[in-house]
Amino acid sequence: MTHSRLVALMRKEFIHISRDRRSLGILFLMPLMMMFVFGYAINMDVKNIRLGICDLSRTPESRALVETVDASPYFDIKARYTDPRQTAGLFEQRAIRAAVIIPRNLVRAMAGAGEPTVAVITDGTDANTATLAQNYLEALLLERSLEAGGAGQPVQIKTRILYNPDMESAHFVVPGIVALLLIMIGALLTSVTIAREKETGTMEQILVSPIQPHEVVLGKAVPYLVLAFGIAVFIIIFGHLWFSVPMLGSWSYLMVACLLYLVTSLAIGLLISTLVATQQVAMMLSLVATLLPSVMLSGFVFPVASMPLPLQGVSQVIPATHFLVIIRGIMLKGNGPADLWPSALAMVAVGVLFITIAIRRFRLKL
Repeated sequence: MTHSRLVALMRKEFIHISRDRRSLGILFLMPLMMMFVFGYAINMDVKNIRLGICDLSRTPESRALVETVDASPYFDIKARYTDPRQTAGLFEQRAIRAAVIIPRNLVRAMAGAGEPTVAVITDGTDANTATLAQNYLEALLLERSLEAGGAGQPVQIKTRILYNPDMESAHFVVPGIVALLLIMIGALLTSVTIAREKETGTMEQILVSPIQPHEVVLGKAVPYLVLAFGIAVFIIIFGHLWFSVPMLGSWSYLMVACLLYLVTSLAIGLLISTLVATQQVAMMLSLVATLLPSVMLSGFVFPVASMPLPLQGVSQVIPATHFLVIIRGIMLKGNGPADLWPSALAMVAVGVLFITIAIRRFRLKL
């Protein structure tokens, strides 16, 4: 009996979606237009850069270079290591965004026994951060070597950019836009559905039926989950093909992550719909509750590490914070579950939290 009631309610929602062609057109055209606008227009400057230092020289001169970098407000040294082979792993774990490798023969080269070359490696998944890191490190290291080198040769900088060697901003922006669009669309779809029932007076028809609160939540959410997932696949493939964003990881893992992310988005929308009485208020609240926090606090524009500690705590409750790590890691770095499971687990935990609150707040009453 429960199964038949749930199927009937889901069928009703699918019929409503299929007949509302104008809304369907808007749902597909809006993310397409936003993808064009944001993909071409957004250009971000990020100043807080996590740095790794590999000092193979271990001399007073090399330590002076490191101290100069450490004193800069633009860098935060997160790792000091002595094996250059650790560099790739630190980048994959997102522990650092840039690395400086100082060679063993630095002092002899500065004295004229060769060309003193320091390697600077940056994470090109964020083209703006990579550019800033490269420019600041070049300036700092060159200035310090000129001060300490006397008549010797100044340090030369050899740069290497990982994951995005052409420094395409779209490779960083487009995955972020996908995260923003999915949480906004997911919450918008479900926030309106129950508010619409209240506003049009059809809630009474549901109230007189022997249906349970969790059945109403599932019956409302599943059809829109299917629709939102279709939109997710559409915009990801579009961004991948049109903006040439690489896909180095697993499509299947990305689709699973999208599905989990959308479940959380729909839960937020359902929670909003239980708090308001009209569709207009539901739409406004869903946009405010999803778009603004996802843009400002998720790490899409400003790095989370540079925020005050209270805001860093708030950012962990925002689903986009964790999904951004996942989608960028999969598409741009080729990360798999072994690298991204902490972010996936955190996203699932946030989703369970919102779903639980939404079901508990939902009451079958006028």
